Amino acid sequence: MTLKALIFDVDGTLAETERDGHRIAFNQAFTQTGLMWNWSVELYGELLEVSGGKERIQFYLEKYKPGLETPDNLDEFIVSLHRLKTQYYRDLLASGAIPLRPGIKRLIEAAKTAGLRLAIATTSALPNVMALLEKTLNPDWFEVIGAGDIVPAKKPAPDIYFYVLEKLELTPQDCLVFEDSYHGLQAATKAGLKTIVTVNNYTQNQDFSDAILVVNHLGEVDKPLTCISGKLEGVNYLDIPQLQTL
Repeated sequence: MTLKALIFDVDGTLAETERDGHRIAFNQAFTQTGLMWNWSVELYGELLEVSGGKERIQFYLEKYKPGLETPDNLDEFIVSLHRLKTQYYRDLLASGAIPLRPGIKRLIEAAKTAGLRLAIATTSALPNVMALLEKTLNPDWFEVIGAGDIVPAKKPAPDIYFYVLEKLELTPQDCLVFEDSYHGLQAATKAGLKTIVTVNNYTQNQDFSDAILVVNHLGEVDKPLTCISGKLEGVNYLDIPQLQTL
């Protein structure tokens, strides 16, 4: 089969958005709302086991604040809190505080030049995705942007990948996925997709045995990647010919 498309996760894959973006924005929203909550770097690592921001708040309430008196309409409260958090997150992105990970822009531009199609598959809310793409890349480069609540079940369910494949009208064999987490890898694998994992501080110890390649990042000419798992020798950075081989 010929490689026809690259599908990217967003948070932790395109940029280090979790620790230095979403976590900060959640804490700003909590303060603004008068909530005495603080999600530390360590705690947020645990909360990342839950996909989706609204779902993360719900989990936090159940596990860490079980006796807390909550509003009568809890769902509305969570949606409102998450909406406020999204505003703070977009402010962080607009300030340029969250750069792309090494190799991302280089590889995406090379893919465009090579005629490969591009897509996004993420559980992150669409406004957050668009804010990052508008600041760092170009949303128009991505033919399909699958994000947020567009499918019933979030990662590790494969729904978002099935959605993207359907919109692209491609088979799993036509595509390569880029993920950073075990949940993301599970979702892609269940959809029959081959996945390259770029680990980060939160995910570096997770099980990536189903990935075809695990690296610390995609690499730059002056910033060589480290191959953690998979066959990749004498390579400083991933480029299109290597992806076609994989």
